[in-house]
Amino acid sequence: MDAKGTDLAIIQTRALAKAYRMGEVEVAALNGVSVTVQRGEFVSVMGQSGSGKSTFMNLLGCLDRPTSGTYHLEGHDVSRLTSDQLAEIRNRSIGFVFQGFNLLAKMTAVQNVELPMLYAGVAPAERRRRARAALASVGLDRRMEHRPAEMSGGQQQRVAIARALAGEPAMILADEPTGNLDSASSNEIMEIFRDLNSRRGITIVTVTHEPDVAAWTQRTIVFRDGRVAGEA
Repeated sequence: MDAKGTDLAIIQTRALAKAYRMGEVEVAALNGVSVTVQRGEFVSVMGQSGSGKSTFMNLLGCLDRPTSGTYHLEGHDVSRLTSDQLAEIRNRSIGFVFQGFNLLAKMTAVQNVELPMLYAGVAPAERRRRARAALASVGLDRRMEHRPAEMSGGQQQRVAIARALAGEPAMILADEPTGNLDSASSNEIMEIFRDLNSRRGITIVTVTHEPDVAAWTQRTIVFRDGRVAGEA
C-alpha cells in the first residue's frame, strides 16, 4: 500500500495470529490475517462459526492481544500494550454495539448512555449533553427517561448505538448487532448505521453471519479457517 493509503487507515493488521492452548493442544483461531480498513469505511466481517471472525473482532476491539503479528489502530501499534493501556484505548477510540444490547435494567436510556462516560471521568453536565444528543441522533429524543423493559428490542439497540456514539470514538465495532431483532427492526438499525457512516463519516465494522446485513455495507471481508478467504 502507498503512503497515502496507510495514512488514511484506521485499522491495519499484518500477519495477525491468535492461538489458544487447550490442555496440551494449541488451536489456531486466527492465522496470518492482513486487513486494512480506511477511515470512514463501513465494513462487514462474515464467516461461519469457527471461522475466526469473532477472534478478529476481539483483537480489533482491544479485548485481547494477538499471539503474533501487528495491529495498528489510528497509526499506533496496539499489539503489545498492557491490559491497562488496552482499556484506555477502548475507552478513548472504540464504541461497541453488541447483539445482547448490554443495558442496565434499572437505568433510564440517558443513564445507560452516560455510564461509560462516568467511568471515563467526563464531567456530569458534559455527560448529560452528549447522552441526550446521541439519543436524539438515533431517534430516541422522546424515550430518554424510559428503561429498557419499556422499550422494544430495536429501541434498546438504538440506546446501545447512542452509548457507543456518546464517547465520540474513532470507530464503532458492532458484533451481530441485529441478531436479536426481527427483520423490520434489523433494517432500521442498519439504516441508522448507514446514516452515521454516510452523513457523519463514522468508521463502522460489523461482524455478521447474515448476507442481508452485509449487503448494507460498502465492503465485506469473508473469513474461513482463521484466514481471510476473500472480499466482496
